[in-house]
Amino acid sequence: MRRVITTLVACGALLTGAAPAQAVTKDPVQALKAVLASGHGVHFTETSTLLDGIVEQPERRRKGVFEYNAKGGVKALDVTTTGGEHGRERVIGFNHAIGGTGYRSGGLMGKWLKKGETWWKDSHQLHLWHTELLGYDEQLINPAESATLAALLENGQRSRETVTGAITFKKLERVSRWAEHSTHAGWDPDTTLDYTVTLTSAGLVSRVQSTFTFAGGLDELVGKTLHVDTRYSRWGGKVSIKAPDPRETTTELCIEGFCNWRLPS
Repeated sequence: MRRVITTLVACGALLTGAAPAQAVTKDPVQALKAVLASGHGVHFTETSTLLDGIVEQPERRRKGVFEYNAKGGVKALDVTTTGGEHGRERVIGFNHAIGGTGYRSGGLMGKWLKKGETWWKDSHQLHLWHTELLGYDEQLINPAESATLAALLENGQRSRETVTGAITFKKLERVSRWAEHSTHAGWDPDTTLDYTVTLTSAGLVSRVQSTFTFAGGLDELVGKTLHVDTRYSRWGGKVSIKAPDPRETTTELCIEGFCNWRLPS
């Protein structure tokens, strides 16, 4: 009897150890569409690291929330970045197109604000691109766009809850408004972006990791490799992103002793 019990326990342990991870049970694209709605969004944390050979430059971290529209486009964002050369910075942005508005506090802009002002307000198109607000080292993959997610699934290899693949900037921009509206002028469109997408059992994206090597652009970036690791939570939750207090906001900056400086209308 003791031998039988021992055998059963051993078999049970073997079966438990061999049990697969919880599988994704829903179609990711359909699961995404089910949570997209105006006034709702997703929270995220992000770490970006720039590698120059074996030398790893200080990483930057982001934490914030995106509000999406029904198509997965970013309607508004509120993101805080730490680890940059200019210190902690918070950005709030609305409608990243003509007529949109961005606000920046801390970082480089914070050093140029007049005394008593906390936020710089700007409505000029160039400064509304998310790569201008968040930095060139942000996540270029927006998993909230159904066409983007479908392309990642199609180009990648699926293994349970992960999808691993590669896509060029050119192909990514064809399906992604987020990638299309990033300011990476001079980057080689044929550059390959390697990615790994992790899914929950409900089919929603919980993590996106992407890596690429700069083949063009700024001289100080060419040849360096950027790795971005983004984690998502609370998909479909209500999001309320509001503009800063107007009493703490200005459109003017003080640069090299010259105040009342502002971008031309």
